[in-house]
Amino acid sequence: MQAYKLNATIDESGHLIIDEPLNIAPGKVEVIILQPVPSLETSTESQPEKPRRKSKVKAFEGLFENAPPTPPDFDPDRARWEALKEKHNL
Repeated sequence: MQAYKLNATIDESGHLIIDEPLNIAPGKVEVIILQPVPSLETSTESQPEKPRRKSKVKAFEGLFENAPPTPPDFDPDRARWEALKEKHNL
């Protein structure tokens, strides 16, 4: 089978309307319809892009892309102290 990519629309009555003339030999064809749907990628396009966190370790480069952002009042020293207190039962 030969593949062709065309633009088309579906009208209100459900009929397929091909928007451009076809230069194809007459005969039966198989039609596959791919309809675009809103996705996370298209919905985030309108929002400003979040700054990406970088990693110096190549194995971790994609790890932080989906991580939630840190709160603006986050104090790393305080977080370390809380972790040490918990670890050593202080």
